[in-house]
Amino acid sequence: MKAACLLAMALIVSSSLTSYADTTLSPQQVLQRLKEGNSRYLSGKSIHPRFDTSKRQQTAREGQKPIATILGCSDARVPPEMVFDQGFGDLFVVRVAGNVCAVAELASIEYGVKYLHTPVIVVMGHTKCGAVDGALSGAELRGSLPKLIALISPVTDKTKANHPDLTGNKLLDAAVEDNVRNSIAEILKNSPGLANLVEQKKLIIVGGVRNIENGSVRWLDK
Repeated sequence: MKAACLLAMALIVSSSLTSYADTTLSPQQVLQRLKEGNSRYLSGKSIHPRFDTSKRQQTAREGQKPIATILGCSDARVPPEMVFDQGFGDLFVVRVAGNVCAVAELASIEYGVKYLHTPVIVVMGHTKCGAVDGALSGAELRGSLPKLIALISPVTDKTKANHPDLTGNKLLDAAVEDNVRNSIAEILKNSPGLANLVEQKKLIIVGGVRNIENGSVRWLDK
């Protein structure tokens, strides 16, 4: 029942995305704000060291008005608000191991764009990602984890085929980047509404990889 409801939500949102309303910030301005936030974080000059009471109360009264939708990994070392030095309610965050994009994640992303009017989607992976590493190694997993890894394994198989010279961390780094690019491709393939907004330049989708050792975000070229 829950999966059916999520699928219905995704279809409804996707069909109405053409009525997207512009925000006061352009996609380029939002992306620049995220980049500047990461720079502040790296230099130890964050302006949002914690979430203040007044902003929490304001968002409770007036609702959420995030500037970007983030699809990130659930790894505890990759908190988007801290990484981009953004305040309470500034980011609409979807987190799942391996930053994969299945129906629930896509429906959430579409909600962020359609109803919260975020002009930027960031797909953010990170170094030493356990989910990607598990897919690369073919580790035997239990519970529902094999279903998650099955979404990543086709990507890691291609990485190994395209980079037969890479091993260890270098192979993992390449697979992490490929996995980010694959999630972007899945968003565009499975959401015609979002793809249309990208074509109209009302929305941009970018990929990044956070280095969990130094905190920096490396932005991926298209």
